[in-house]
This record gives sequence, structure tokens and C-alpha cells, in this order.
Amino acid sequence: MKFIFPQNYNYNYKILGLIDYKNGILLAIWSGFIFLVLNLLLKNLNLKIFLFIIFVLPIAIFSVTGVNGESIIDTSIYMSKFILRQKILFYSK
Repeated sequence: MKFIFPQNYNYNYKILGLIDYKNGILLAIWSGFIFLVLNLLLKNLNLKIFLFIIFVLPIAIFSVTGVNGESIIDTSIYMSKFILRQKILFYSK
């Protein structure tokens, strides 16, 4: 069976069909960083699990759902540009 894709069709490769690769790599780095920090600072396993879920789950949910199909990296870049240059964007319209 052959599939014909139009030339203007943008095909994005995803991990398990859910997360883009750049979002997955960012999520893996963030999770590893949080895991290392929690292991160095805390001894209680229940507290480690609770804080890991608190810090990683919002980023993971945002990576899966996204904002209008945009990745978390692109959205954070747009938001930081707006925060830094808010008057420029407001007066240019």
C-alpha cells in the first residue's frame, strides 16, 4: 500500500506518537536534573516522589498537549520575547 503525501505537508516525528523529539529531550534533561537534585538534598523517599511529580508532571503534560500544536520550547521563546519587549510588540501593530 502506497501513501501519497502532499508536498506542503509537514510530517513531525514523535516519540510514541505523543511527544516531539526536542520536547522529549528537554523533558528527559529536566527530569534528570530534578532527580539528581532531589537525591542529593533529601533522604525521605515519599518526599522525593512527591516533589518529583510536582516539578516534572506540569512540564510533561504541557509537552504532550502543547498550545495549538506548538512545542514547549517555541512557546517559551515567544513568551520570553513578549515579556522582554512588550512595548515594541504593542506599538508595532
